[in-house]
Amino acid sequence: MFFLIGVAGLAACNTGGPHFRGLPATVVTVEGSTFAVRVRGELAEAIRTNSQYAPRLGPIRARAAQAMAQVSGCPVIEVRGDQAQALGILDCGAPGRRIPPEANAPLAYDCVPVRGSEIRELGGVRVEIDCEPSL
Repeated sequence: MFFLIGVAGLAACNTGGPHFRGLPATVVTVEGSTFAVRVRGELAEAIRTNSQYAPRLGPIRARAAQAMAQVSGCPVIEVRGDQAQALGILDCGAPGRRIPPEANAPLAYDCVPVRGSEIRELGGVRVEIDCEPSL
């Protein structure tokens, strides 16, 4: 009995809030944070779906805003909420306010492993990677 209740509770973790219920989610990953984004009118909701150790609100808020802008095509005026669920207020009203699709295109990065950063772990090796945007 408790198992079924627990499974049902976990299945609801990615369900949109009351204003966004029934809308399909677009999954977007920004700088390692994955969000399920739903848009209705001038509001967007971003629910973080990946686990991250002790995420701070500042970086998560900026990533959620970027994810909401990618999905909506509108600038995000304000982001409210917490590290798990964010509500964005969009500015889609004025003509020409839409963000061009090429501005939302994923960036390409050139990455190299940092020498001496290897850490042996059970089942593998972890390496720090240094990345810069490609031109």
